[in-house]
Amino acid sequence: MAQQQSVRGVKDVVSLIDRHGRISGRAKVIWFLVFGGLFLDAYSNAALGAGLAPMTKQMDLSSTQVSILTATAPALAILFNPIGGWLATRIGRVPPLLLAKLFALGGAVLAASADDFTVVWFGRVLVGIAYGIDFAVAMALLAEYTPASMRGRLNLWQGIWYIATTGNLLLTLICFKFDVGADIWRWSVGSAGVIALALFVLQFMFLVESPTWLATKGRLDDATRNLKRIYGIEAVPAKQHVAGAAHDAADADEVPPNVGMKQAGILFRGKYLPRTILSSAISLGQSMQYFAVGWYLPVISLAIFGNSFEKATMGSMVFNAFGIVGGILSAYFGRKLGLRISSAIGFGGVFAMLVLMGLTFDRVPTWIAFILPAMFIFCHSAGPGANGKSIAALSYRSEVRAMGTGVTGMIGSFGSVAGLYLFPQIKDGIGLDKTFLVLAVVPLLGLITCVLVKWDPTRAISPDEDPDVPTLTVEPAKSALVTG
Repeated sequence: MAQQQSVRGVKDVVSLIDRHGRISGRAKVIWFLVFGGLFLDAYSNAALGAGLAPMTKQMDLSSTQVSILTATAPALAILFNPIGGWLATRIGRVPPLLLAKLFALGGAVLAASADDFTVVWFGRVLVGIAYGIDFAVAMALLAEYTPASMRGRLNLWQGIWYIATTGNLLLTLICFKFDVGADIWRWSVGSAGVIALALFVLQFMFLVESPTWLATKGRLDDATRNLKRIYGIEAVPAKQHVAGAAHDAADADEVPPNVGMKQAGILFRGKYLPRTILSSAISLGQSMQYFAVGWYLPVISLAIFGNSFEKATMGSMVFNAFGIVGGILSAYFGRKLGLRISSAIGFGGVFAMLVLMGLTFDRVPTWIAFILPAMFIFCHSAGPGANGKSIAALSYRSEVRAMGTGVTGMIGSFGSVAGLYLFPQIKDGIGLDKTFLVLAVVPLLGLITCVLVKWDPTRAISPDEDPDVPTLTVEPAKSALVTG
């Protein structure tokens, strides 16, 4: 029988997972269930966009009300990304994920059964809370579940995003074929509730708390137990230490800290500063360019293919197919090129496509007008679209990882709101072609940032194993015993 490994703290847990080097068995089930939450986030966002036109007609919504509905979820995410990160830091990764599914379920039911703008809006508020909490926590948890050799797989969330978006568009098209009339949007929004309920049940049954997070809290008995449950790794906790007793130098950084919002400043100090700048710039740029252009693909499809709901929806589905391919390939590009370089190349491709779309839109054959936004989606999803979330999840030590993904997600949500608000405003003012040229500034700035900041987590040791990474200097958690 193989000798059991002794676990003293976070470094040992991370090392055991990295040496294990694979995701199989229960670990694979858990991994895909966490990704399922990201599928729900994307599906819930797409649900409103796919049914927005018939909802507007049925409820006689003003342009202001439409803008409020589209911006509500990402606006709420600005607040609840860091709140989700804080919750995950204090009470664990799994409870916030389950809470998010309940918010998503409530939001879908409210919106789908609404008779007026106010009820729909309140439903979108709940969806925004779920979106903000889930994304911040899920990426942190995936980073902790994934061995170092497989870090690039975190980028698969982008492919899942586009699969979810395409799935909702397909449902909308099926409902259109069955001639459900103006209520088509209710089917689109309500179906997100079915997915939320199924995910809540499955995650409640199968998710296991992160051994890495448990180690940051000094709960080594639970950490080693979960290593066995998830990966089949045999390990035993090292000897227990009475709280306040002397630790040697090797154990000093294993004292579990109490982490709160006031410790967020650590993300902007020392080695963390360039990492936060890079991940925030990628997250901000990718979300702004996607929600300015990608989210409005049905509008662009109408401009290309004419005023037909069916053609516009099918065109959007084909556009999203390029996103699925790019999102899946992003894991390969991230592993081969690194997250920073693949982001830079992706931003460069998006910049080129926006410039070409601005210079040629409505003045070229239909097939060229179609290829340019399709390549925009591919370059976005294969590079910065995926990396904006992944690079943040891999850049911070375990005790501040969820806080880091929360803050980065909050900054990215500012880009979402700006894109959703600015695109229609600029388009109405100067036209669609010139709007593309204005928006090209966004990926250009993202490209410049990627060139200037050299950090790449796929080309460095884990932050948990880097002695030069800033650590929290706060009071240890109060308890009778702390496992060391």
